[in-house]
Amino acid sequence: MPVLADYSVEKRTVDGVDVVVLLDSTSQTEVTVVPSLGNIAVSMKVKGNEIFWKPAESLATLKAKPAQLGNPLLAPWANRNEGMAYWVNGKQHRFAPGESTLRPDGNGNPVHGLVMFTDRWQIVETGTNGAASIRSRLNFADNAGWMKQFPFAHTIEMTYLLRNGELEVVTRIANQGKEKLPVAIGYHPWFQIPGGRDAWTLHIPAKEHVELSPTLIPTGKRVPASAADLPLKGAKQDDVYTPLIRDAQGRAEFWVTNGTQKLSVIFGPKYQVGVVYAPPGRDVVCFEPMAAVTDAFNQHHKGQYPELQSIAPGGEWVESFWVRPSGF
Repeated sequence: MPVLADYSVEKRTVDGVDVVVLLDSTSQTEVTVVPSLGNIAVSMKVKGNEIFWKPAESLATLKAKPAQLGNPLLAPWANRNEGMAYWVNGKQHRFAPGESTLRPDGNGNPVHGLVMFTDRWQIVETGTNGAASIRSRLNFADNAGWMKQFPFAHTIEMTYLLRNGELEVVTRIANQGKEKLPVAIGYHPWFQIPGGRDAWTLHIPAKEHVELSPTLIPTGKRVPASAADLPLKGAKQDDVYTPLIRDAQGRAEFWVTNGTQKLSVIFGPKYQVGVVYAPPGRDVVCFEPMAAVTDAFNQHHKGQYPELQSIAPGGEWVESFWVRPSGF
């Protein structure tokens, strides 16, 4: 007889911060989500092995001074927007400089959207029917500062489902406005496996590599991807790939392995772009599911990115990606 998975959901307080822990006792996997810190999954442990990279600080320290870790959502745009203006539906919009909602990169380009560390997520439900799960919602239009920067009313729902030792992250965006809503969100998950980067090999399922300017903005050119499997020793990645190589279900599988343990990140069809980030000197790799390329709004307006997705008024956009550890 097959063994039925045993799922549970626990609400805990860690370092004075409320968290929700998803547990799969059969696979000995647990995922910790912090709704008040961007709804980030800050930890995923498999038989005691942490596969999400995070700084060593406590959750209380991270709440006081947020830093990227775990699985942050980048919305309503991911990566960089070139300059302080962007185009949507044929109209130019300008960012309000100096607002706390806006994060400039080293070149002054707004980066990673507006909601990465927000405490405005509301838990809708948790469950254990076929998976340990938590579903949370963010109402973008409730924040006047966000709407000042990006005046398009919408809601975002994020659901974490832990089943059979695999984590699925489902994102649902509902357009509450009166015009099309462009979709350029992404996630920036930070991963680690045993052995360190010099022992790791990456698999990048890409057909083409997006050429970037010195400020990491697409030039409009793409070149064939040079190799699928990349030993990380002596190499680095901060690269954008599209289109991706997909299976019969339309999914693309990125992975990192040390020869024994393997961590796969599987993108659903609507994640058209993959960003791979593996900085030298750090035992971390990021396989980032992206709905669009960097600077997507402006790239689309220029005619350099016709693939930009959008949501009609009253419509929804739904997609998943999966984190699948094996060999642990």
